[in-house]
Amino acid sequence: MANSPQARKRARQAEGRRARNASLRSRVRTTIKKVQAALAANDADAATAAFTDAQPVIDAMVNKGIFSANKAARTKSRLNARIKALKAA
Repeated sequence: MANSPQARKRARQAEGRRARNASLRSRVRTTIKKVQAALAANDADAATAAFTDAQPVIDAMVNKGIFSANKAARTKSRLNARIKALKAA
């Protein structure tokens, strides 16, 4: 356990950040799962709408440092490719 006042404060700050980051990570995962659920149901319109809602959430997580820019781009690219394939089929 932290002994100095500075270390105690840093431990408190780290705990708060951990909880905030976990909440934000959960939020973005939920939005991604909504897109995947619409894709699994073969509903292109719902998938497109969910993807449109998910994009700014994913981008916001990059700005907050929750996801790397490459992970966000990769996730969006894969989801969009699946939506396009569903529309083409």
